[in-house]
Order: sequence, then structure tokens, then C-alpha cells
Amino acid sequence: MKPCITLVKFAAVSACALLLTACVSSQMPISPANDDVDAAPPPPTVTPNGSSNEQAAKCDLDAIQSAIGEPFEEANVSQLQSDSGARQVRVLRPGDMATMDHRPDRLNIHLDDQDVIEALRCG
Repeated sequence: MKPCITLVKFAAVSACALLLTACVSSQMPISPANDDVDAAPPPPTVTPNGSSNEQAAKCDLDAIQSAIGEPFEEANVSQLQSDSGARQVRVLRPGDMATMDHRPDRLNIHLDDQDVIEALRCG
């Protein structure tokens, strides 16, 4: 047998082995890079009549409208949250990026450049 043919056979077998190895999937569990990140809330459950548990947990802005125009203080966030009935609170300053997901149980506190409450919205 000629050395050239042996080399070609070796190259062909090696190439096949590499291709087959590339098709094997790893069995490593997928986990977030940062384990102390809060998990996403569970999806809403929907009853047969079409209502969801999130519809019952909407925030109410009527009780907190007096906060508009007031200076924002971190200490007041829990009071605004409990007065509105919101499950979550998000503080948004000018230029802040925010997700576009609508959460009826979330209170959004919009501030101006001087950290004065400009608007309060649910969603």
C-alpha cells in the first residue's frame, strides 16, 4: 500500500470523527450566570370565564394622586405601593430604559430631572 493512500484514508476517518463529535449535544444544565437574580414571576392563571389572577391585582392610582408634584424619597416607595395595592414598583427617571411589558399589578413612578414625582401609572 502506498503511503499517500494511507494518509488520505487517515484524513477521511479523522474528518468523519470530527463531524460526528460536533453533533453530540452537551448535557450541562443551563443556569443564569448570576444566581442571585430574582426569578421571573409565575405566569397568570386563567379561569374558564377568561379572567386572570392578575386582573384582580391591579394597582389603584386614586389613593396616591396627591404624591404627584412631591419630591421623591425612597422611604415613601413602600407607602405608595401599599396605598395603590401594587405588587411591584418601578421608579423611572428621565433617560431610563424600561421594558414594554404591561403589568397591571405594577406601579410606575415617573420622576423629572429634580427627582420630583411627575406621573404615576399602572402597568
